[in-house]
Amino acid sequence: MPSIKIEIKWAIIFSIMVLVWMLLEKLSGLHSTYIDYHLYLTNLFAIPAIWVMVLALKEKKKIYYNGNISYKQGLISGIILSVIIALFSPLTQWITTYIITPAYFPNVIKRSVEIGYYKTTAEAEANFNYSNYAIQGAIAAIIMGLITTSIAMIFIKSKK
Repeated sequence: MPSIKIEIKWAIIFSIMVLVWMLLEKLSGLHSTYIDYHLYLTNLFAIPAIWVMVLALKEKKKIYYNGNISYKQGLISGIILSVIIALFSPLTQWITTYIITPAYFPNVIKRSVEIGYYKTTAEAEANFNYSNYAIQGAIAAIIMGLITTSIAMIFIKSKK
């Protein structure tokens, strides 16, 4: 079993980046005044997320594998990193929900009913809540991490 110190380090960095992103979304009004734009602008998070994953894989190649990494070794590292991020995800979601922006769910529930996205508040509440977001975040971390790693390793792997 390869050492996973690098993956743990980068999972922590990723989790901190998530919290900073959430704070920036809140401060910019995407969780309140400009909530209608949140659905679109939150997807920009993919840019720093991919960047951090690539930096993690490059560090694994440079430090752990002494500059020589196979596609499979990188894929395994990316999967491990993604699983660790997924394990941290409920905590980052809890911090976001209850500390950074506790008004987000009430705001998005209210607005989604106002614009007719959901017919009732109860329907909106069933979707917009901590439990649902914690599960979705963990699943997304694994799926997106695997996709990012699969593509990034095409370019990061050592040429033989």
